Amino acid sequence: MIKKAVPANRAKSSGTEARSAVSTNGAKAKLTDLAYERIEEAIVTLALPPGSAISELQLSEMTGIGRTPIREAIQRLARERLIMVLPQRGLLIPEIDVARQLRLLETRREVERLICRSGAKRATPAQRERFRELVHEFEEAAAQNDDVRFVRADRDLNELTLAASHNEFAEGAMRLMHGLSRRFWYYHYKQAADMPEMGRLHANVARAIADGDVDGAGKALDALLDNIESFTRNTVLDAR
Repeated sequence: MIKKAVPANRAKSSGTEARSAVSTNGAKAKLTDLAYERIEEAIVTLALPPGSAISELQLSEMTGIGRTPIREAIQRLARERLIMVLPQRGLLIPEIDVARQLRLLETRREVERLICRSGAKRATPAQRERFRELVHEFEEAAAQNDDVRFVRADRDLNELTLAASHNEFAEGAMRLMHGLSRRFWYYHYKQAADMPEMGRLHANVARAIADGDVDGAGKALDALLDNIESFTRNTVLDAR
């Protein structure tokens, strides 16, 4: 069968349209990611406090990003239980629940241990170098008592570990827990947490993965989560 030739000008036009569509979709995806990062940080660092009501328009004005990327970011945050979408009533930032946080930690320990061990085994040389940089980020954030810098380093560590693990199933489960964990820590850390110790424990995880120490990464993660679980239980005692 002889295929009909596509006119040169039509082929050129189709190629241009395809590249334009890819470019547009790529820009849209980046805006959605940026919207997600800005809103997530505002929730985690309590700029949007628990129990507060918010609208798409307010989030758009706060971030300087259009409504479509904002709407897609909201859907992702709703899946991660950082935003509640209330039909006909708008958006609500959920309250913090200690009992739920303890249940989250039970699941997080098993999934994140797998992710950290996998990351230590599978990380690329470039990723290992970034893990080493994060060791210093945690140490400096803790030394300066810079809570926002610490939260950003924690988010970077989480994202890098997920990428290095090359396990999309564990990644999907873990994404439901990271933001809630960071927000809980930020809400209570001044009352119950030891930032230098938390910096040291996070740095140990990053260092073990950078070194390709599979067993060490699992043990460092367990030590970190032991501290976080103790911290979480102490918030219950402090509230009494």
